[in-house]
Amino acid sequence: SLHTHARTRAEPSRGVPTQRTTSLSRLLRSALDTMGNAVSQHVAKHKSIRKLTGIISPAPSDIDIAQAATVHPIKTIAAACGLQEEDYEPYGHYKAKISEKVVTKLGSRGMGYYVVVAGINPTPLGEGKSTTTIGLAQAMGAHLGKNCVACIRQPSMGPTFGIKGGAAGGGYSQVIPMEEMNLHLTGDIHAIGVANNLLAAAVDARVFHEATQKDDALFDRLCPKNKQGKREFAAVMFKRLKKLGITKTDPDDLTLEEKSKFARLDIDKDKISWRRVVDMNDRFLRLITVGQNSTEKGHTRQTGFDITVASEIMAVLAMTTSLSDMEARLGNMVVAPDMQGVPVTADDLGITGALVALMRDALKPTLLQTVEGTPVLVHAGPFANIASGNSSIIADQVGLAMVGTGGFVVTEAGFGADIGLEKFVNLKCRSSGLKPNAAVLVATVRALKLHGGGPPVKPGQQLAGAYTDENTALVAAGASNMVRHIANTRSFGIPVVVAINSFPTDTPAELELVRQAAIAAGASDAVVCAHHSQGGAGAVNLALAVAKACEENPDAADFKLLYPADLSIKDKISKIATDLYKAGAVEFSAKAEEQIALFTAQGFAHLPICMAKTQYSFSHDANLKGAPEGFTLPIGDLRCSAGAGFLVPLVGEFPTIPGLPTRPAYYEISVDLVTEKVMGLS
Repeated sequence: SLHTHARTRAEPSRGVPTQRTTSLSRLLRSALDTMGNAVSQHVAKHKSIRKLTGIISPAPSDIDIAQAATVHPIKTIAAACGLQEEDYEPYGHYKAKISEKVVTKLGSRGMGYYVVVAGINPTPLGEGKSTTTIGLAQAMGAHLGKNCVACIRQPSMGPTFGIKGGAAGGGYSQVIPMEEMNLHLTGDIHAIGVANNLLAAAVDARVFHEATQKDDALFDRLCPKNKQGKREFAAVMFKRLKKLGITKTDPDDLTLEEKSKFARLDIDKDKISWRRVVDMNDRFLRLITVGQNSTEKGHTRQTGFDITVASEIMAVLAMTTSLSDMEARLGNMVVAPDMQGVPVTADDLGITGALVALMRDALKPTLLQTVEGTPVLVHAGPFANIASGNSSIIADQVGLAMVGTGGFVVTEAGFGADIGLEKFVNLKCRSSGLKPNAAVLVATVRALKLHGGGPPVKPGQQLAGAYTDENTALVAAGASNMVRHIANTRSFGIPVVVAINSFPTDTPAELELVRQAAIAAGASDAVVCAHHSQGGAGAVNLALAVAKACEENPDAADFKLLYPADLSIKDKISKIATDLYKAGAVEFSAKAEEQIALFTAQGFAHLPICMAKTQYSFSHDANLKGAPEGFTLPIGDLRCSAGAGFLVPLVGEFPTIPGLPTRPAYYEISVDLVTEKVMGLS
């Protein structure tokens, strides 16, 4: 019978599983694991995500709200994102490092919508771009039930103790624990500082040793004999040998000429471009002299410090996609030309492996949470006015994989859209290949009044009546700034939703005027938001508008870069200046001309451009408000960030380390000696 035949065929499987039953068993286990993970994820989301209750009006201080919020263990937040324990490394109870390898592991989920948040040119007080990023993510996740991850930069402690304060958001839309985020976090910025300064020390030490030793002594010390009397090249040295065209693997086989070429980098000490860094606002380090101790035998030179977030290593972290990619980028960093104008790199100095070791853990984004339990990835921290100004490519890729198809990643671009969003497009998206489905442009009545001719806005000083009383004329005059940012963003093929971040002193007439001006300028929508005072509930309409814009642009088919890579350095700078800033001309200083010629000769002309300029104006002059045009943009100098993959024109005289104001924020910061809680952070 059929039944008997079936039993007869099945009999060989008794006691010994067949390939078929083993495969079925694996499929069943996989299906059960998937179901179990989905159930665990659902339970964790239900446990962690919550709509805020008990909101106080007016809102207490940022730190009081943060410390009163319920903070879930980071393992709960990770589980809500569908992560397993092997996918992350806890740093304490409330933060964790996420491996970039989860992008491949979670690939079957698909990729979510990609949303970038930028802003108009701000006042020195800031217009709430980080707060809007977090508020939008809270609205998406806690109120609309969408899978959503916010990606923001790690705050530098320079502004935290200086003028601007931290960068964890504000009010009822912020990242927690905010004191941990604003102070050290998981140590990434410290790792960058140590790596940067190790390279700086290596450069000066190599110049010193080459100046005080003959070729044979230099080679003997670089390749010393071991106990068996045998010399060996360190693994990293083969990169320099390859650059020199030397294929020999035994140091003793090198000719005298080859030994000299290998050992002597011949760094032009007057053109060393690599500077030391510190993560503080210290204006007195902008120009210093090193080597003044007698032990350095008169080998002095002038140099200076940058703030750590301006280090090229920070830019490498923001632009890299994997550990191997980071190794290549760190090795390609140029520290100086040699006496023949050939670029000297970290690989030439044999320091790349050490830099990778210092940066290994910093490669992984840090997972935190908002006050409404939605996940946040914090990674990299370059300023937009002096660096690339965006969180990392890795964080965005991890976020997109975590949220899956139909989810949302909300990533922030620094300062105004003229620098932050422009670099997001022409640097970050050019490198990653990702395409944004929508952009959010943050505007405030206060900033538009300033652009419309209002009196100066200064931190620590009371706002003039023009900003606290209704004045639609100033708003209407300043709307030109927002209109240009909308036009610029749309020129990249990105639909724009304007988030009007409201303040208690704004009037309905002023807010409606901004909304109408935005719609007339081509924005897909313009929404008045109250996320600072209401949390995600105050950004629900913004979230709905953003979701609609993304769903209507699922393939980002119209997205485009501003310029091709094969334009000359000058043409790329001019393209940004004339098309986006609306400059009438670009003026290059003699120093800039010299650097352009050098970088072109060195083979770096193909790199894209990362403009370093003021965030307060489309122009080089912070006092030129509104939408100026026809001005001459001065380029004072250029720097080459070959590892990060771009050239940095300095617009005018532009400091790359800030200074402290008369009354810095540190006056308010302290620790409660009983509870040990940090106080006064903002």
